[in-house]
Amino acid sequence: MTTSNNQTNKNFTLWPYAIVVCMVLFMGYIASFVYKAMNQDVDLVSKNYYEQEIAYQEHIDKVGRTAAIGDVTLSYSEEAESVLLQLPETLKGKQVQGKITLFRPSDDKLDQELPLQPGRDMSQLIETKNLEKGLWKVRVNFSEGTKTYYTEETIQLK
Repeated sequence: MTTSNNQTNKNFTLWPYAIVVCMVLFMGYIASFVYKAMNQDVDLVSKNYYEQEIAYQEHIDKVGRTAAIGDVTLSYSEEAESVLLQLPETLKGKQVQGKITLFRPSDDKLDQELPLQPGRDMSQLIETKNLEKGLWKVRVNFSEGTKTYYTEETIQLK
């Protein structure tokens, strides 16, 4: 009987230990994945995203009014390193107020806001020399009296 008892001790197997080690490694991997996911910085394109979503119908109305008054053009000149904003002639002689936002989708720290100051010919030149190269959105919010308007153009600075 001693010989059969020695044989069972010699048939020692590592399978249960291997399974336990694999499970512990897998749980460690999942825990590290969850830790990294929880510490990931998730930036929305805008800080006030949800508030902007609620006001979207007002935005649609602004865009519609802008289309009705005529063409508001934004044209980028690579040679002059500037963007030319041209408001329609229908606004000439009227009190126009507003702001121009230079929006960088990839980095909100680079965003800039400028006052809208059109000249007598209803145009304004926006310098782009100091802006980083890449994709920018030029957003123009303006009003004349009680009516508000909006236009947006995407430009690629080179």
